[in-house]
Amino acid sequence: MSEEKSSFYVVEDPKIARVMFDTTKLSWLWLILRVYIGYQWLTSGWEKLQSPAWMQGGKALEGFWKFATAVDPNNPHPAVAYGWYRAFLQFLLDSQSFTWFAKMVAVGEFLIGIALIIGMFTGIAAFFAGFLNWNFMMAGSAGVNPLMFLITILLILAWKVAGYYGVDRWLLPKLGTPWKPGPLVSKEKTSS
Repeated sequence: MSEEKSSFYVVEDPKIARVMFDTTKLSWLWLILRVYIGYQWLTSGWEKLQSPAWMQGGKALEGFWKFATAVDPNNPHPAVAYGWYRAFLQFLLDSQSFTWFAKMVAVGEFLIGIALIIGMFTGIAAFFAGFLNWNFMMAGSAGVNPLMFLITILLILAWKVAGYYGVDRWLLPKLGTPWKPGPLVSKEKTSS
């Protein structure tokens, strides 16, 4: 029998990437970044949850979207640089989606903060945090968003070990992944 050769070439990660994203050696760093970002989301969400402008009618979000979609003839660079995104926000404004969307943003920020702080579903929480940061940046709000976006991208890349000092340390081995379910969700029965 002849041995078949694979035509697929696997590119290995450099050592620094393996240390950062595949081992628990830098889990202390991910803990610091995770708690920092989580605290930012938790406090931001908590403020919104306490604010009638966010929770009763969404006037705060309506104002933000109106500012982002405004076209000023004296300013050739509007807050939203992409026409398709401005049209999307205008659609949300016209449909008065801010009335329910503001609540979703407030609750989402708060839950993302909790998940990141306790290290539960860290990669998923970081994805949604990054998605919110991206949307804020697309709407013309830089501020802390670029740095937070960068940190959340790193947390997404480190999803396997970023929650090691957190709930994920015990939860992920039990649940597994969609491509390799863990014992709590596996359809295969273990023999005794």
